[in-house]
Amino acid sequence: MTPAGGARRHLAAALPGWVAARIVVSGALGLAHLVAAKVDDRLPGYGERVARGLLSWDGRWYLDIAERGYPALPDESLRFFPLYPLLGRALSPLTGGRDDLALLLVANLSALALGALLHRLCLLETGDEALARRAAWLVALVPPFFVMVMGYAEPLALTLSVACFLGLRIRSWGWAALAGFLAGLTRPVGVLLAVPAAVEGARGLRAATGRERARRALPVIAPFAGAATFLVWVGVRFDDALLPLDVQNRPHLRGGFADPVTTVLRAAGDLLGGDVGLGTNAVRLPWVVAAAVLVVVACRRWPASYGAYAVVTVVAALAAERLGSFERYAFGAFPLVLGLASLTEAAWAERLTLSVGATLLGGYAVLAFLLYYVP
Repeated sequence: MTPAGGARRHLAAALPGWVAARIVVSGALGLAHLVAAKVDDRLPGYGERVARGLLSWDGRWYLDIAERGYPALPDESLRFFPLYPLLGRALSPLTGGRDDLALLLVANLSALALGALLHRLCLLETGDEALARRAAWLVALVPPFFVMVMGYAEPLALTLSVACFLGLRIRSWGWAALAGFLAGLTRPVGVLLAVPAAVEGARGLRAATGRERARRALPVIAPFAGAATFLVWVGVRFDDALLPLDVQNRPHLRGGFADPVTTVLRAAGDLLGGDVGLGTNAVRLPWVVAAAVLVVVACRRWPASYGAYAVVTVVAALAAERLGSFERYAFGAFPLVLGLASLTEAAWAERLTLSVGATLLGGYAVLAFLLYYVP
């Protein structure tokens, strides 16, 4: 099969789930607008906020960064790393100068590329066409991933992480390093790709030449180099290179770093005490349990680098006083999706999982568009 033919095959596998997700989220957005129109006269300004739609929540920050730049914004904008808004700004001439449309274009095309690359990676690892197809569907319909349709950096970040794994697994260290560097520029957790890079680089290291060892080190260093590039710029421009990390740890955001076990136990205590509002840690506990199960599956059924990446990503998501957006952060480790695909081999399990996933995808999207749920 030619490279072009292979690309068409992977894109064809990703397209149905990608289309389905956009139909579901578009329906959720339409419903949210109908609800907002009925209550806007009683809640001044509510309709205007709901009207932000696909560029609400973090999407609004990315749009402001693309249009105005960090210096013109509050320092809270620095917690959003620059590659995604930079791409949106660079591509805005293709959308008539509309940065908002360019950001949505980057996000949605990245989401399609994510499904295609994940399909390719699954075939590389297992040769199982059914598993690869299922993974491509699931990565589009996992409930927290309604943000893949919005102006969020997740589609780009996950695409780069899968691309990094592809490079690692075929021993293309340069490509893995490039993807890792760009991931570090996209989201702060991009640096976690250094962990699977170290695991893969260590395989057969004793027999490697000095030059080969240096090449294997590149993907380990590259994610840190990507993040450091932004932090150095922040240090020069704002006199505090760690400001993006400090901002993220403010009490109204993730809070300070915390022991994951303590955080989970406190959430369980809140649940038993009846504190289960949408903004509480307790309401995230089902996702914590689901993530833990899928981490175990990823560790047992996939190569060591996949399990290692799943572990460090979920632990990082739990290592905060507030578990807001935990499910989105946790599924930033795509091996969780692979774990889910591994568990749903039976036809009935696949149909049930996709149906429940699509339903919850729409439900979460409605709540987010109505500003009741922070994605």
